[in-house]
Amino acid sequence: MINTGKLAGRTIFITGASRGIGKSIALKAARDGANIVIAAKTAEPHPKLPGTIYSAAKEIEQVGGKALPCVVDVRDEVQVVSAVENAVSKFGGIDIVINNASAISLTGTESTDMKKYDLMNNINTRGTFLVSKICLPFLKKSKNPHIVNISPPLSMNPIWFKNHVAYTISKFGMSMCALGMADEFKEDGIAVNAVWPKTAIHTAAIEMLSGPDSSNYSRKPEIMGDAVYALICKDSKSVTGQFLIDEEILKSEGITDFTDYACNPANKDKLMLDFFLEENLPGLGLQNNMILSNTQKNAPAAQSNEKIPQIFNAIKQNLNSELVNKTGAIFQFNVKGTVVCKKLFYQFYSYNI
Repeated sequence: MINTGKLAGRTIFITGASRGIGKSIALKAARDGANIVIAAKTAEPHPKLPGTIYSAAKEIEQVGGKALPCVVDVRDEVQVVSAVENAVSKFGGIDIVINNASAISLTGTESTDMKKYDLMNNINTRGTFLVSKICLPFLKKSKNPHIVNISPPLSMNPIWFKNHVAYTISKFGMSMCALGMADEFKEDGIAVNAVWPKTAIHTAAIEMLSGPDSSNYSRKPEIMGDAVYALICKDSKSVTGQFLIDEEILKSEGITDFTDYACNPANKDKLMLDFFLEENLPGLGLQNNMILSNTQKNAPAAQSNEKIPQIFNAIKQNLNSELVNKTGAIFQFNVKGTVVCKKLFYQFYSYNI
């Protein structure tokens, strides 16, 4: 997506912006000449993950933006308040907040220790609430204020809860912040929305967890950078309280070819689909135990019979010999009592913390 220059001089506070999706959003906005507050924990180089708040600041300034690197653990109110105060002192205010920092542990209830539970909920839900709360007085003074949470559409389908309820609680907490604050601050003209990727997004954190092969079936973080950019360039009074998908945002901007966003263009039609999207269910997504919902299982036989070929055609499109040879996970599908197991590529992955 081509830059428009609409963010020139505007100040954007981005959590988790030292790498991954957060940095991609930062760089996209910086090309307009935006001021970027890099609020992240990584001040010293990580032994396995490239990038610090200072290296990100250098990249931002190289493409035309201004940067303020701040060491921020979003769980720490003092650090958040200090970073916001420094941002206002340096740039004169805050126009946009991107709540991107997130932690993940795809574990069931018995396997999730409370330290991991607290980490996810304190970074994802509490951190999003805290950063938004501290920035609100300055957003109210902005001419076009936005809050964007990198979180999924809300859904009560049990499939999104059963295998990793603690993680789902934390991500849906971010989405509930978007839903509630959108209505709460509508009269102030503050747009509050959530944006989520349709497919897996490849970052250094993902590669560390799962190896370089994961990039073959993922998209680049630039697709999220472009999607969020398109959103925050809009009039804040025209779009708020929505759960948006990166690909759909870009389609609405006239983009029809997504080949360049694929890490491996040859696999542009074989991408791993992301969690939490109902439309991704027939295409498997990244669930390690993909079971149809109770509503689907209890549907009339005629309706189920019609869906079965569609489901397995979608499965077939996501399978190939390379994936099968590299997988060790078992995916289970229950369709009217029939259990079919397929070996598929399964990935634990994380957005930048």
